[in-house]
Amino acid sequence: MRLGTAGIGNAFVAFGVPGAPGTDAFWDAVGTPASIPAADGGWVTLFLWRGSPATVVFESWSEPVPLRRWGETDCWYAEVRMPARLRVTYQFLVDDEAHADPFNPAGAGGDRSIAATPDAPAQPHWPAVGDTDVLPLPRTRIRWSSERLGGRRTVRIHPVGGGGPVVLLLDGDDWLYLHPAMTAFDAAHTGGEMPAVTLVFLPAKDREAEFACGPGLWEAIRDELLPLVAESGAPADPDRLVVAGQSLGGLSAMYAALEFPDLVSRVACQSGSFWWSPGAADLPDPLGGPVGGALAARLRERPDLSGLRVAFDVGEHETRMLPHCELTETLAERAGATVRVSRSASGHDRAGWRHALLRDVAWALG
Repeated sequence: MRLGTAGIGNAFVAFGVPGAPGTDAFWDAVGTPASIPAADGGWVTLFLWRGSPATVVFESWSEPVPLRRWGETDCWYAEVRMPARLRVTYQFLVDDEAHADPFNPAGAGGDRSIAATPDAPAQPHWPAVGDTDVLPLPRTRIRWSSERLGGRRTVRIHPVGGGGPVVLLLDGDDWLYLHPAMTAFDAAHTGGEMPAVTLVFLPAKDREAEFACGPGLWEAIRDELLPLVAESGAPADPDRLVVAGQSLGGLSAMYAALEFPDLVSRVACQSGSFWWSPGAADLPDPLGGPVGGALAARLRERPDLSGLRVAFDVGEHETRMLPHCELTETLAERAGATVRVSRSASGHDRAGWRHALLRDVAWALG
């Protein structure tokens, strides 16, 4: 993935960074990552780190790329080939410690940043969040001590536009602390692209156990959590529910739509882990099993999904996920569901799913 220095002209001027690498003038001008067109298509993106050896690590897209030192300076750099239309989370690894990019204002939590190629579609309503910014949290929270699931967890609730149908955000802590979903939903509502809804941020304690195709989580949501939401005082309509899930969360949301149709009839699913079947996660190649996994086998039974609205999205660079998702999309539609299908400019990465989350929740509500 790494390129040499040939062809970049006077140091990094081609990337819009003037001055001699390592000088104060150079560091004052840095605003990376910066991309230029590659000769054979796609992009070459420059990543810079100051002071010590580092490796740039990407989330679910590329192998890690060690940075090279520019002469005897404190400038370490990597020129990374990227395909067209890519948004990706990354971080710098220095002495086994992860760091956000200090030259990039777009962050995801305190130790991650987000890069996007110039042709990646915009993500309106999602503000840039620096590594030192503290995201706002919903005022309403409930302590859920679940008899069915065991343990306690904090569930936060935020009414958007005065509140309305419940939007259950699986992996809720990621949407609270890494990506500012509360702010983004509010902005989308103000812009007329989101109806009034009530966000319920549901954290996971054990994703692999809770999001596997089993009834425990959804019985607990139905019998324990939603009554607590109704009693919380937050304006909400638990009888109109949208479930939004990504990866294993997307798998779980679709499982619920199949097995709990009276509870879940609207789903926004990003990159659902439809490769899953019992024991697959323990295999050397979890994605190498039957296409569509256990969910496709259930869909082949042609359950009546005529009451389901489901929006499917998957990263266009998730080449091994695509067959599993495509089969599930097809079988869901054949079973009578109203289906929307899209592809995000990303790999298996929450930074790429953010726009689809807003758009598809609004669509699911009709």
